[in-house]
Amino acid sequence: MQKGQISVQTENIFPIIKKFLYSDQEIFLRELISNAVDATSKIMTLASKGVFKGEVGDTTIEVILDKENKTITISDKGIGMTADEVQKYLNQVAFSSAQEFLDKYKNESGIIGHFGLGFYSAFMVANKVEVFTKTYKKTVKGATWTCEGNPEYTLEDNKKKERGTDIVLHISDDAEEYLEEGRIQGLLDKYCKFLPVKIKFGTKKETIYEGEGDDQKTKEIEVDNIVNNTHPAWKKQPSELTDEDYKGFYNELYPFSQPPLFWIHLNIDFPFNLTGILYFPKLNNNLEVQKNKIQLYSNQVYVTDEIKEIVPEFLTLLHGVIDSPDIPLNVSRSALQSDRNVKKITGYITKKVAEKLNDLFKKDREGFEAKWKDLSVFVKYGMLSEEKFHEKAINFALLKNTEGEYLTIEDYKTKIKDNQTDKHDKLVMIYTNNPAEHHSFIDSVKNYGYDVLEFDTIIDNHFMQHLEYKLGDITFVRVDSDIASNLVQKDEKMESVLSEKEEEKIKDLFESKVSQAGATIVLQPLSPGDQPVLITKPEFMRRMKEMQALQGMQMDGLPESYNIVVNTNHPLVAEKLVKMRSEEKKEEFVKHLFNLALLNQGMLKGSDLSSFINKSIEYLK
Repeated sequence: MQKGQISVQTENIFPIIKKFLYSDQEIFLRELISNAVDATSKIMTLASKGVFKGEVGDTTIEVILDKENKTITISDKGIGMTADEVQKYLNQVAFSSAQEFLDKYKNESGIIGHFGLGFYSAFMVANKVEVFTKTYKKTVKGATWTCEGNPEYTLEDNKKKERGTDIVLHISDDAEEYLEEGRIQGLLDKYCKFLPVKIKFGTKKETIYEGEGDDQKTKEIEVDNIVNNTHPAWKKQPSELTDEDYKGFYNELYPFSQPPLFWIHLNIDFPFNLTGILYFPKLNNNLEVQKNKIQLYSNQVYVTDEIKEIVPEFLTLLHGVIDSPDIPLNVSRSALQSDRNVKKITGYITKKVAEKLNDLFKKDREGFEAKWKDLSVFVKYGMLSEEKFHEKAINFALLKNTEGEYLTIEDYKTKIKDNQTDKHDKLVMIYTNNPAEHHSFIDSVKNYGYDVLEFDTIIDNHFMQHLEYKLGDITFVRVDSDIASNLVQKDEKMESVLSEKEEEKIKDLFESKVSQAGATIVLQPLSPGDQPVLITKPEFMRRMKEMQALQGMQMDGLPESYNIVVNTNHPLVAEKLVKMRSEEKKEEFVKHLFNLALLNQGMLKGSDLSSFINKSIEYLK
């Protein structure tokens, strides 16, 4: 038996490993299985090179849980180690055997290891680790390495017959949660679901069918519980996959989810290596719930779903997988480190997404329009947050009007230009965020020949301001922000049928009977077909309040601001109200007209609404 000391710079390396080196204790299983995959990849590479001339055989990695003896064993049939290699690789912390192997067989294998520290993550959960290993070199004896979580170890020969390595973790008292089958299965599902070598964890029952027709019977048998898909869709060529394959893989990633709208298959090998599939989910006007659904892998090893350093913020709304060995990770692979490669990857993914959307728009305009409800939040968010995406998306971002017509921004400008005076430097785009609530306003606007857009997504306030700033030649006004004839400034003005004296009396009457905080009485000669009294909400003040609300700020600082517009040309005002003799009836009539205007804006509520209904019933008797 040989004894020695692990070559480290400090006696306190194990407490450091246990508490500080890794951000998450549970990744010990990922690291040890990754090492087993590396060992398997190495033997396959040596076999393909003719260095190893024996049978590779079954390479399944096995995870064995022994609750009674409080152990977890990770067993591989990979390259194995000699005693000298154990000395070299296990006893010198941070010396990476994977890196040395890569240097020798560059570009020939999918070796995962980067740091040489993965093995020592075992000591986060184990108070003793045993390694039983046998090299692929037939004439060399096996070696057993034992360490109890301090710099002392033992190394001795063993009689192991088969090549490969068994790592036995003696689980410490404070980590007994890892002796539960469900906990280990969960970790395997999370970290090892797509590793390139089969991983077995116990057995499971499977139903098989015997016989045919009426004689068919079912039978339960025990089969190996293989936890991973060794050749996931993103590792295949797009030409190998059907739409059903892509949808099936999406369901594998996100069981019970709605099917995706479409997807992008990423495959690049210069100036960096990156593969993956990104799916466009149905967002349903929801930004927050959907985030952190892109999974980052490094050579099929799950790393994280916190990927904001790799993709722009708006792309985190997508779902799917990105796999790249070139993304720099910290020692625990839990955090991304910023460098030029990451910026290149970010730019590449943004470009590919924009190109995919542009292709869909050009090749199938009708299909693109049908998907716009789900795509609009994503595209608008991208234009707001990423300049390069905005430059491409401006050509396929759509505006939808209340008639259900979809137009690009430039096409819409052309559509409305003829109906707006050339004396003003900005085109007015009239919109509604609630067509049902603004129905009467929309009707009024259409009577003037104007078009109305629908803007009802969660980020439209920001998006409209973004377009106003970027384009410079448009302005947005909500359909209820002014009377229809004022929304677009034109030279022609309608004359009032009332005299100045009559108008003064009407204004005094409204100011004395319905004046409210933040409200301004405005007399305006409109078409007799317009409402007798309208409530409009000036665009600037309303936008300010809505922006405050979106940012979670209190809105007390800005008072409710609106105009009470009295149509002096409406018969109920110009004839009926003017001719009333009874002051009491005038007061009732003015209040009723005002309540109708409030009702039209959804502002009549509670006891005021009840009183109005009762009063209306009285009028009908």
